[in-house]
Amino acid sequence: MGKVLVLLYGVASYLIFFVTFLYLIAFVGNLDGLPFVTKTIDSGIAGPTGQALLVNTALLLLFAGTHTVMARPWFKRRWTKIIPQAIERSTYVLVSSLTLILLFVEWVPMIDPVWSVTNSNAAMALWVLYFGGYGMVLLSTFLINHFELFGLAQVFANLKDRRVPDLKFVSPFLYKVIRHPIYLGWIIAFWATPDMSAGHLLFAILTSAQILISIPHEERDIEHALGEPYADYRKRTPMLVPFMKSKE
Repeated sequence: MGKVLVLLYGVASYLIFFVTFLYLIAFVGNLDGLPFVTKTIDSGIAGPTGQALLVNTALLLLFAGTHTVMARPWFKRRWTKIIPQAIERSTYVLVSSLTLILLFVEWVPMIDPVWSVTNSNAAMALWVLYFGGYGMVLLSTFLINHFELFGLAQVFANLKDRRVPDLKFVSPFLYKVIRHPIYLGWIIAFWATPDMSAGHLLFAILTSAQILISIPHEERDIEHALGEPYADYRKRTPMLVPFMKSKE
């Protein structure tokens, strides 16, 4: 695979991710009044409850499974025997984006209300939390290395025949307070809504469960790569809740 093709592949994967990320905000937030938003979590014709539960759970498990398995070191070692090392991260980003797009398209609305906040101030506070959650996700990626996290650094390094620097332990800003601000941002965004439907609740429960299941595996991988500095960080820094004593 030529260097220019590798670069184009990486850039295209990143752009698909970024558009998918923006659409996710509209999808989960039911922002169907925005241009180009054709489907949201509660829009469309609701199907039979059993069918909707089965389809939506399968879509969420497909995303969770590919997203989690492809991040593990053992999978990366085998995968990079098939594809170039330079596009490993871009491929991970692309597959994650495509499974989310499939979820957007095939999602079956489950519109039974779980809660509805009628107080305007409380509803506004939840909207602030909603958008703030996504803002925390994006900010947290830039606090570490956004472009390496999403594969661009690797394809540009490949173009220039440079080696991507080894992973180093850093804990800037939000990472000084909790170990996983990206995951906390996702959890906030998925739960903060003035109008919670049954489908949105299913989405929030399963995505939160995926996060909580993934964290121990991810941290073992990071500690194996970084050693004692990260082990010490785990002991003194809470996982998701600020100022809570770490149980590590």
